[in-house]
This record gives sequence, structure tokens and C-alpha cells, in this order.
Amino acid sequence: MSTFSEQQNRVRTEPGFIAALDQSGGSTPKALQQYGIDASAWSNEDEMFDVVHAMRARLITSPAFDGKRILGAILFEGTMDRDTDGLPTATYLWTKKRVVPFLKIDKGLADLKDGVQLMKPMPDLDKLLDRAHAKGVFGTKERSLIKEANPAGIAAVVRQQFEVAKQVLAHGLIPIVEPEVDIKCPDKAKAEELLRKEILADLDRLGPGDRVMLKLTLPEKDDFYRPCIEHPKVLKVVALSGGYPRDAANARLARNHGVVASFSRALVERLFAQQSAKEFDAALDGAIESIFKASMT
Repeated sequence: MSTFSEQQNRVRTEPGFIAALDQSGGSTPKALQQYGIDASAWSNEDEMFDVVHAMRARLITSPAFDGKRILGAILFEGTMDRDTDGLPTATYLWTKKRVVPFLKIDKGLADLKDGVQLMKPMPDLDKLLDRAHAKGVFGTKERSLIKEANPAGIAAVVRQQFEVAKQVLAHGLIPIVEPEVDIKCPDKAKAEELLRKEILADLDRLGPGDRVMLKLTLPEKDDFYRPCIEHPKVLKVVALSGGYPRDAANARLARNHGVVASFSRALVERLFAQQSAKEFDAALDGAIESIFKASMT
């Protein structure tokens, strides 16, 4: 069995959740502040990314970060390009932890229009996808944001997401389609209804051998995305924490059967640079175990 086939089978059939370790330039300072490191620790963007890579490497190399509970990890481009414990990070994840590597590929969000924020243009995407494939990355993640229940805006989000997904598939990678619904959306349930309808229509239009993953906001109605989970074109449905605290995100996740976590902020909640190795590993183990249990419903 090829590595890709083995990874695909693991994502499709084995227990666990996906760790989102893909904070980009805009969100990195806040993530580091929550970790207990303020902006005085770096003087430019390169140094900032060195600091955040050290944080991510501490997570990835922790004994608590294991393939028995974690299926995959989503990396920022700078993390993919750096080494972890002497190996390229994607190689380290798969060979040392049996964790499937993914890459965040979007370049951030465009300005608000029709109640949504589309992805910014990605003119060098083909080159990035080729590089990711060469580095042993299995799949990608690309995020849009829905802030209002606007039919035209939501249709535009899903159309753009699936256009990018097809480009990803053409490079031999599996896309995670992420049309996030803002948890503060004033009519979140209505937005989710519109989103599910558009997603199912685009799934039906995929080619015979195409498979995608979906990363969705935890819905207002439990098991709302069951038709997506059961769709033959969907490899896995994962949920983002979206700003919910870990306990609240876990509670919502546990009520949505067949959906597993892909948490970022909720995963690293209560982890600090100042903790000893023993304290850090224990805190991370507790976080991973709680998210894993919520994902196994």
C-alpha cells in the first residue's frame, strides 16, 4: 500500500481527531500571547515565526501528542518548511507519530461582501501544491468566513471553495473545504441551512474518483451535517472550535455523531511556555483526551 493510500485509509477509518496548528501571520501574535509569550520576544516576522515554530514543535514532540488519538495535523506553510527534531515537519509527523500532515493554503480573507469573506487570490497555488506534495503532505485546508445568512454570499463561498478543491485534487492531494460560519452570525441556523444545501449540490458535481473533507462550524441543530457525513464523496467531516471554549466545544461536538474535532484555540487552551515539561505534557494530555472522547461519539 502506498503512503497516500495508507494515510487516506487511516483518515477514513481510524479513530482520532485533527490538530489545527496553522495560525498564520495575522493570528500568530494572539496565539503566542495566550501561550504566555508577548511581542517583546521577537523583532521581526521571521523571528516571530521562529518563536511560534518552537511552540508547535513542543506540541508535536510531546509524548502526549500521539497517533492513537490524533489522526492528522494542519500546518502553516512556515511550519512545513521547517524541521522538527531534525526532520522535515511533515516527515516527522508521519514517520514518528503516524499523524497525517495537512497544509493551510489560503492567504487570508478578502473584505466583507454579501455577508461573507471569500478567500484572497492565491496566484502561486500550483507551485505551493507541488511543493507540499514533494514534502509528503497528504492534504490541504482552505478557509472562508460566513457572517450573515445571505444566499448569494454563501453560494459564492461554496463555489470558490470547490473550485480550489478541484485544483488541490489535480495535484494528488485531499482538500479540507472550510466554509466557517461565524458563531456570532445573527441567524446562524439559517446560514447553516443555506450552506448545507450548497455543499451537497457541489459534492454531487465532483468527479467519480474525487474525495474531499469538510471542516464546519459546530451547528445549532445536532447532527445537522449527517447528510454530508454520509455523502460518498466525503472522506471525513471535522469541526472547528470557532471561538467556543474547549468545554463548550467538546459538549457541542459530542452531540454531533460522526464528526471529529479539528480544534486550534481549544486544543492549546491552558498551555503555557512557562510550564515545565511535566506540567506541559500533562496539560496537553488532558486536552487531547477530552477532545478525543468528544470526537468518538
